Amino acid sequence: MIDCHAHLWDPSEGFPWIRPGSPHFRAFTVDDLAASGAGLGLTGTVLVEASRGDAGETYLLRDLRLRHPGLILGHVGNLHVHADLDPPGLRDLLQGMGPARPDGMRLGGPSWEKTPERARALVPVLAGLGLALDLNLLADALPAAAAVAARHPGLTVVVDHLGNPGNLLESDLSDWRAQVRSAARVPNVVMKISGLLTQQHGVPPERVAELVGHAVEAFGPDRCLIGSDWPICLPRGSRRRSLELALRGLSGLTADEVARVTRTTAERVYGLGGRG
Repeated sequence: MIDCHAHLWDPSEGFPWIRPGSPHFRAFTVDDLAASGAGLGLTGTVLVEASRGDAGETYLLRDLRLRHPGLILGHVGNLHVHADLDPPGLRDLLQGMGPARPDGMRLGGPSWEKTPERARALVPVLAGLGLALDLNLLADALPAAAAVAARHPGLTVVVDHLGNPGNLLESDLSDWRAQVRSAARVPNVVMKISGLLTQQHGVPPERVAELVGHAVEAFGPDRCLIGSDWPICLPRGSRRRSLELALRGLSGLTADEVARVTRTTAERVYGLGGRG
C-alpha cells in the first residue's frame, strides 16, 4: 500500500498556520514518518507540501526523497510559492530538478477563485510536463476539479480529502454526492480518499465507509487513491487508524480492485518510479 498523503514539517522553519500550543506544534521528521508506518504494510509514501510559505519547501521535499528513496516514493509541491514565476520559468525550474522533481503540485484555498491568479496561470505547465495537480479547496472542490480537468485534458487533477465534504453528523451531503457523480464523468479527475479522521470526527465508521464507497463507485478503483493525512490526523487518531478507516470503505471491492486503489493507481497518477 502506498500512502499518498503525508506531511513533514518543523515549525521553526516556517509553517505559520501551526500555532504554539497546537498538537501539531512540533517537528515531524523522517524518523517519525518511518515509525508511524511500522507494521502497516506500506511500500512507501507520497509527501505533500504543508504550506511552509516559501519555495524552500519544494527543495526540502526533493532532498528528503533523494535521501530516503525506500521510504518516500514521491512528493507534491506547493504551486502558490512559485507564483512569482512565469510559465517558462516554472517549466525550467521543474525540468532542472531532473527525475526527482515533484510528481505533482498543489493549489489550495477557500475556493478556486480565491487561489492566487498567477499560480492558476501555471497549471498548463503541469499538464505539459505530465505532473498532477492536487486541489485542496474548502468549497466546491469537485466542480472546480472537473472544470480545470475539462480545460486541460492532458492534466490529471487529484481532489484531496474527498473534496472536503462536511461532517456527516452536521451536514446534508446530498450536494456533495451529486458533485461526486458529476466530477467522475470527467476522465482525468482522480479522487483521493484522505482526511477522514479529521473531517468525519465522531461519525460511526460504517457511515464513513458509505461515504467512501459512494466515491469509489462513481470514480472506480483506477481513479481513486488512499492517504492518511498524517500527522494532521493525530489529534483524532493514529496513521494506522486513518488508513484503516479509508480501507473500510473498500470492503465491496475485489482484491485486485483494492490493490489498484492502494497502489497501482498511485503509481500511474504520480508516475512513481517511471520517470526518466
